[in-house]
Amino acid sequence: MHKLSIIFIFILLFSAAGIAQVSVSPDNITAYSQGATSAYLTFNNVVNLRPAEATWCGEIISAAPDFGSKCDPTTIFGVLPARYDQSRQIGARYTDIMSITPTVARRAYTDAVNGNDSRFFYVKHFVSTNGGQDQFIPVTIRLSGNGAGVPFSLTTVKLQWQNGEKVVPFIKPNEKLPKISAEIRYTGTGRLKGRWEIVRPGEELPSQRDLLSEAALPLEERGTQRRYTLLSRFNVNLPPGGKYILPGPENWRIDKTVEGMYILLFRVEADDAVNSNSNTGAGVVPTGAVAGFSMPTLRYYVGNSSNSDIQQITNRSSQIEISERQPIVLRWKEVAKTKIYRIEIEDAEKENIFSAIVLASNKQYQVPSFVQVLTSSKQLKWRVLAIDGKNEIIETSKFTDVK
Repeated sequence: MHKLSIIFIFILLFSAAGIAQVSVSPDNITAYSQGATSAYLTFNNVVNLRPAEATWCGEIISAAPDFGSKCDPTTIFGVLPARYDQSRQIGARYTDIMSITPTVARRAYTDAVNGNDSRFFYVKHFVSTNGGQDQFIPVTIRLSGNGAGVPFSLTTVKLQWQNGEKVVPFIKPNEKLPKISAEIRYTGTGRLKGRWEIVRPGEELPSQRDLLSEAALPLEERGTQRRYTLLSRFNVNLPPGGKYILPGPENWRIDKTVEGMYILLFRVEADDAVNSNSNTGAGVVPTGAVAGFSMPTLRYYVGNSSNSDIQQITNRSSQIEISERQPIVLRWKEVAKTKIYRIEIEDAEKENIFSAIVLASNKQYQVPSFVQVLTSSKQLKWRVLAIDGKNEIIETSKFTDVK
């Protein structure tokens, strides 16, 4: 029986049984055959159901005794990796970012070259929570080149300093930073709109959800991401082609006045590009520039280290990179009338190797992962100084071990 006929029959069965069938928008998309593609999906009528696995496959079959059409186990291309799961359920609506990986695209392309149907499927499984039947909801995917018919999605974003260096720059206050750029790989066509923002020393760090592209968020979460100081905006048209180098903000816009760690943010806004919309049941939501991952960041440190000190640090570590290890967080009690806190870290020889400024609203500080590289000492100690509005020290803690 034809695949689409199977889907139609089950729609009739749902109607006859009076069961709320889950619907998906869009229910078919065009995907890039030679690489990754992402699309925003809205599943409506998710009532008494719990979302489960999502699977790509070349063929679908009846899901009886459950409802819908599930993947033929002999034609499975892959499942959605957990790292790309940006799904959210709000009431009876469930949003999902379908991130087709290059591996799945190649499997589907090879299958089509071998004479099989050029379409393949993304099937979302919903498990009943009240003893009823599960539901399997398929999305039809058609292969294509990377043209205007493919959803406008970001598949890779790489922020880099001039010459592609991956080290964290150390500069003196008001010294010039290397140039910044964003290398973007994408599908489809649309306008890349957004902002460069900066997190200053002592400000609360953004969460991974704060760093998602706006188009990856359900409508209820748009406008709720934490905002930071605006450096500049960008709004450029990305034609079919798949790669673009976006210049970073001008150097004079980037703050370098206070000692400590700064973080540059690349914030991407949603675009109403063609083939990049999803129907929520209460209206259409733009999903252009969707991405299944959080946007990367760039860090730099402002301090009074000399160039020779920086060279020694670089020679010892080869590259000072942001570590994936569990971060160290320093915490202290609030001191009344404090304007700012100053964090100082020293090594076993009692030499100050690192300092940072923290706003009075915060009572903790996450130690940058590269700090251990600044000295050969294995034991570091820290203290916090409370400073008032007149820049006078009103209280100083004892040095304690960094743990």
